[in-house]
Amino acid sequence: MHLGLIGLGRMGGNIARRLMRDGHSVAVYDVDAKARQALADDGATAVDSLAGFLEALPAPRAVWVMVPAGDITEKTVQELAGLLEKGDTIIDGGNSNWHDDVRRAKQLSEQGLHYIDVGTSGGVWGLDRGYCMMIGGDKAVVDRLDPIFKTLAPGIGDVEKTPNREKHDPRAELGYLHTGPAGSGHFVKMVHNGIEYGLMQAYAEGFDVMRNRNQASLPEGERFDLNMADIAEVWRRGSVVSSWLLDLCSIALAKDPGLENFSGFVNDSGEGRWTIEAAIEEAVPAEVLTAALYTRFRSRQEHTYAEKMLSAMRLGFGGHVEGKQ
Repeated sequence: MHLGLIGLGRMGGNIARRLMRDGHSVAVYDVDAKARQALADDGATAVDSLAGFLEALPAPRAVWVMVPAGDITEKTVQELAGLLEKGDTIIDGGNSNWHDDVRRAKQLSEQGLHYIDVGTSGGVWGLDRGYCMMIGGDKAVVDRLDPIFKTLAPGIGDVEKTPNREKHDPRAELGYLHTGPAGSGHFVKMVHNGIEYGLMQAYAEGFDVMRNRNQASLPEGERFDLNMADIAEVWRRGSVVSSWLLDLCSIALAKDPGLENFSGFVNDSGEGRWTIEAAIEEAVPAEVLTAALYTRFRSRQEHTYAEKMLSAMRLGFGGHVEGKQ
């Protein structure tokens, strides 16, 4: 298939490369000419403006926006809306607020355009691992673009099959899912990221407890010289708490056991806050997720080993470099 892609940063460039690797034709744009040229060298068609997609892509066009959520995404979507033709589709693969998706879908529908929101998880590893995608929008449009999503998804891989799934959507086993109407994809991804906050916090606090058992102030015989890197590694092997996040902990600790290269300053990208807002609207208790979000706020004032562990995981899966404070 043919796809236009805007934004060639940590994830966008690799999305384009994964698609081309499977035979899809990709036209790309980024404000950075060097980023455009790098993808052109890899086989993409580079355009020097959003208007360039009109000539580079056959109708009906599909253009994937992969830029920072917020004002930049809004500006890009609105500019595209003024350029594309009836029947074309705008895909937002960033971390937009689902309320914005509902509004944009209604607006674009009135112009004869389609809007798809794709909550995308996979970070900087997606080129080889693939991207887990939660997709909101009109079913007919999502089905038409299925070859794009199938290529980007991880595939069934060596993950053990879940029993009794015969009546459920088989795409979920491949790592992508049509979740419902516009907004639902980013809503599910929002909650996914809220859960991520809680999981990361649990690992971070657990490692902090173990590290502090090494303190000299504890009575002799109650101190343990625990090796964080080795503990993270052994937990990866058959433990009930094994996960990709634990893999990232092990990688970080093997390289830097004291996490001296991490500030402990931990940002939140929005989805955690929005998840808590949704929980409040729905009167759903979300104590762990709320506490994890508040810990990130506190990390900007003082920094613990646990917060450095959070920074290490964020760098590992998303390439996020936390600011020194």
